[in-house]
Amino acid sequence: MKWLTPILVYLAVGIGLFRIHHAFLALLGFHLAIIVSLLLARSSLPLTILFKSKHIRWVVLSILLCGSSGIFLYFFWFSFGIASDLSAHVEALALTRTTWPVFITYFVLVNPLLEEYFWRGYLGSPTRNVHASDFLYSGFHGLILLGKMQTGAILYSLVLLVLAGWFWRQIAREGGGLLAPVLGHMAADFTLLIAVYRMSV
Repeated sequence: MKWLTPILVYLAVGIGLFRIHHAFLALLGFHLAIIVSLLLARSSLPLTILFKSKHIRWVVLSILLCGSSGIFLYFFWFSFGIASDLSAHVEALALTRTTWPVFITYFVLVNPLLEEYFWRGYLGSPTRNVHASDFLYSGFHGLILLGKMQTGAILYSLVLLVLAGWFWRQIAREGGGLLAPVLGHMAADFTLLIAVYRMSV
């Protein structure tokens, strides 16, 4: 049952993006799929794990390192083979000047909590090696990037996301909780979304 839960999550993202064509509804569907999956699986992992970390240095490192990802994307934008008509892709998903601020706020404040609990908490592992959950976490991003970047850039991004999943698992293991990954994830989401907003709107 545990390893079937990501199927619902992948389906929610796919339906939201390719059938409904609405970024915010895709995000809400994604979050609902995570919650339903966890309820069906009867996860016993306490929610308090989201706010725990034994070492402040891992929290600071996670924020600084992950927060730099959006800055990197902004300055190397044209190296990623991003579609020249990205603004049209974004508008087609109902992201406009008026909806972007709400989308970014919700995404940054809510998404990291649910994702870290699901991918690094429930599906995570204390192993120091790359784990299946790292690939599953990375994989659904391919649906989001499809058609918006060249194939090589998508594959490069997916590799980086596997490494990000691995890194967040390691600092969760070292810190005894998910606070460092959550705050790093928030920093990454914020800077990446701001970069996309600036370049596409």
